[in-house]
Amino acid sequence: MSTASGKRQQGRHIAIVSETFAPEINGVANTLTHLCQGLMAAGHRVQVVRPRQRDEGNQACSGSSLCQEVFTVGGIPLPGYRALQFGVSRSAPLRRLWQQSRPDTVYVATPGPLGIAAVNAARKLGITVCSGFHTNFHRYCRHYHAGFLEPALRLYSRWFHNRTDLTLAPTRQMGARLQGMGIHPVAPWSRGVDCQRFSPQRRDELLRERWGLKPQDRAVLYVGRLAPEKNLQLAVSCFERIQALHPRARFILVGEGPLRAKLEQRHPEFIFCGVQKGDALARHYASGDLFLFPSKTDTFGNVVTEAMASGLAVVAFDDAAASEHIRHQENGMMAALVDDDAFVEHALTLAQQNTLLGNIRSQARLDALDLDWTSQVEQFEQLTLNSDRRARYHAITPGITLL
Repeated sequence: MSTASGKRQQGRHIAIVSETFAPEINGVANTLTHLCQGLMAAGHRVQVVRPRQRDEGNQACSGSSLCQEVFTVGGIPLPGYRALQFGVSRSAPLRRLWQQSRPDTVYVATPGPLGIAAVNAARKLGITVCSGFHTNFHRYCRHYHAGFLEPALRLYSRWFHNRTDLTLAPTRQMGARLQGMGIHPVAPWSRGVDCQRFSPQRRDELLRERWGLKPQDRAVLYVGRLAPEKNLQLAVSCFERIQALHPRARFILVGEGPLRAKLEQRHPEFIFCGVQKGDALARHYASGDLFLFPSKTDTFGNVVTEAMASGLAVVAFDDAAASEHIRHQENGMMAALVDDDAFVEHALTLAQQNTLLGNIRSQARLDALDLDWTSQVEQFEQLTLNSDRRARYHAITPGITLL
């Protein structure tokens, strides 16, 4: 993929603002890790602005293995996500920071107080500022007994994103939804997957033995936050139907969250692996057979493409990453967003039909090999680093289409 001039724009200064960043474990932090690594590999200078993390000192600026410079601010815990924080900062410190070393563009990944301060500072200085729609906060409300807040959060999202020059959506489907909310302009910016790390070759028979499985037994896998918005009850119901047909099947849950204690109490037979990282996470993926992704709130769901790269058969709804990358009965199984029964039936079909399961697993891996991060980083460059912002949105470069 190339820019309008046919060359990548190297040596630019990019500021990335986020309430969450590595080593925190979530989809936003994972995406930004790959983005920062790719931008630095392309010769750009990357600065990250984020809240100070647990057990971190009060330094204002420091270096990082993921970027040339980190600027930290204070934070307060995010309700429902105690491990994450809202960044707390006025715009003045950011204006001073960017006056001393002016970025070519600012990318705001999260719409919290820190994001507001960053947008204000960038607009005051006349710096191009783009935003990303990474998290469906307005759709989370109903899962935390606060559905009455959803209309207000929709209005807030529209206000926030419309103060930026461009909003990046992880899928075309999500981009269309944002336009329906009154957010403009919107462009698609997808996600890649590390197919060297996530690979069927990571399958670990000793790990499967510890799970109580024999080679022919089914390991049904879930990876992600154990939280209400992830629709885990559907995954549980689905596995119970599978286990009725395959008594030796095991449900493997990788991740932490507020529902873990309740799930462990109700289902002591489930295998809870906690948070896994790096190669250990890759082994857990590859040692599974069937992957359940019951969420209806994710904007993308990196775990879907990680599971595909690991050679798993994914069952998901026609939404988020699945809507972009799964072809029903070819490289995964998809149900309509309103059809929970179909989700369960698709999982049962895979559990029963060995040939279909094997074919889907093989095709999922082959298709994931095309989802490299390099092309996604180049697309990010095209969308955010054009110096003439008005020309960028009226005469977008080849290969990129505004929604």
